Amino acid sequence: MSDIPLFSERLSRRAFLGASALGAASVALSACTTTDMATPPPVAAPPPEPAFGDAASMYAARVDEGYQLPAIPVAKLDPKFVRQIVSDPTGERPGTIVVDVSEHFLYLVRDGGKAIRYGVSLGKAGFGWTGSAVVQARKKWPVWTPPPEMIQRRPELAKYKDGMPPGPQSPLGARALYLFRDGKDTMYRLHGTPEWDSIGKNASSGCVRFMNQDIIDLYSRVDGPAPVFVRPNLSAAGKIMAVSSRTAEPIDAGVPKDAEFLK
Repeated sequence: MSDIPLFSERLSRRAFLGASALGAASVALSACTTTDMATPPPVAAPPPEPAFGDAASMYAARVDEGYQLPAIPVAKLDPKFVRQIVSDPTGERPGTIVVDVSEHFLYLVRDGGKAIRYGVSLGKAGFGWTGSAVVQARKKWPVWTPPPEMIQRRPELAKYKDGMPPGPQSPLGARALYLFRDGKDTMYRLHGTPEWDSIGKNASSGCVRFMNQDIIDLYSRVDGPAPVFVRPNLSAAGKIMAVSSRTAEPIDAGVPKDAEFLK
């Protein structure tokens, strides 16, 4: 119902006609108005990232590409390392990956000021690194080949010098994203790990480890070259250090021939 009072009982026919003429003139005037004076239609906001559901579902046991992945005991996880959607603290454009070394978080920046945050494991003492790179290739259930430097330190790995077959116990886990710099393989990876209890700690040889269920999720979202910044923290100073030289020992000797290169 209209909120305008009804005056029809008191309005004379002449006044009614006059009001009608005034209304017609108003319509004619509006028809002459330039379109750039009109109120623009509202712009639809980008759809929000769908919720992930409860942690038990995200980290449940599953069969992936024929391999059996065990469930992650979520009751033993620090809740802050559970995959979740947060307000983006990085200020980077959507599609960028930022690792906050100080907090053991990796952010995948999304539209609408949001980011997906994953808990990760990073390089142990003497193997930490900060720097920038690009995800240039990816592989499901990759073969792991320890680099010569690692075999020299750990001779028991010599049996894998030609590659360790993929599987749930592989150090590269269910997925690997291969980091390049200036078109060359850095030998550093974003990868899965069977050692879920290493998340939130410094336990690797410089690469960024995920729970296998999380690296599967990240892999599904990175389908083209993605910039990666590994920062000591998310402060302004930490951002400047994101272009510093790499200092860690690589975990892997090369990109498999059957890896998917991203364009």
